Amino acid sequence: MDLIIDVGNTFTKLAVFEKNKLIDKKRIETKNCISGIRELQKIHGNLINAIVSSVGALDNDTLEYVDKEFKLQILSYKTNLPFKNLYSTPKTLGIDRIALVCASVEEFPDNNVLIIDAGTCITYDFINNKNEYLGGAISPGIRMRYKAMHNQTAGLPLLKTEVPKNLIGDSTASSMHSGVVNGVLNEIDGCITQYLEDYQDLTVILTGGDAKMLSKQLKSSIFANSNFLLKGLNFILNYNLY
Repeated sequence: MDLIIDVGNTFTKLAVFEKNKLIDKKRIETKNCISGIRELQKIHGNLINAIVSSVGALDNDTLEYVDKEFKLQILSYKTNLPFKNLYSTPKTLGIDRIALVCASVEEFPDNNVLIIDAGTCITYDFINNKNEYLGGAISPGIRMRYKAMHNQTAGLPLLKTEVPKNLIGDSTASSMHSGVVNGVLNEIDGCITQYLEDYQDLTVILTGGDAKMLSKQLKSSIFANSNFLLKGLNFILNYNLY
């Protein structure tokens, strides 16, 4: 079985895969990464291989522990990948975006695929049916938009994310909710429409922390998968093992 370690600055996702099947996952504070890994080792005794993304956020003790306990891969732009990367600045391409594209290669081979990751930022990544990664776009995520309105103005409050009840906000708070959430929905639907003009046989994947909320309101036809990045990391691990 394989251990997937998706490292964030504050939180880390740990996942256990048996071949291509996700059998366990947990979200922990990054500072408690070793204890979280040990818990999974007790539950799943035959963990052998591991892959780490965003290694820069890990402390040396954690990295040394993982390197000692597992046959370790560290994902970078230099990792052997199952697609042709045509990004003009491959060194700057986010590790999470690489993993998402790999997941699409595994699940939708030889397809035109647009992967939308609705997290801190909203990223758009496109791979064509020739297995060529062309790039995409990056825009502010939902929480970033709320924070920007609060931080860049004198009078707007910092609100929790809320799906607007009406298009027309009748208060400052409801107007902000309408602006943020409907703005994101229209951005995503608009982006999909633009891609469809050039690629009519387009598969669209929506993932990330805000995917569940957004997927219920989008007009476009999509596949929602909250575990898509983890699947991609597992695919990269096995692609380089065998």
